[in-house]
Amino acid sequence: MAINPNWRTSSYTGTENCVEIADNNPTIIWVRDTKSRDQGLMALQPANWARFVEFTKELPL
Repeated sequence: MAINPNWRTSSYTGTENCVEIADNNPTIIWVRDTKSRDQGLMALQPANWARFVEFTKELPL
C-alpha cells in the first residue's frame, strides 16, 4: 500500500522560503523545495535524515 506524503515545513522558518518534508512513511523521508515543488524530490532513508538533523543542530546560528 502506498502512503501519500504528508508535507510540512519547519516550525522554525516563519516563512515559505524553506524546504518541506514528508516523514509519515517509516521507510522513506521525502524532501522538496517549498518554492519549487514541481522541480523534484529528494528521498532519504530515515537513518540518514536523522543524521542530517543532528548535524544541523550543531551548526552555529
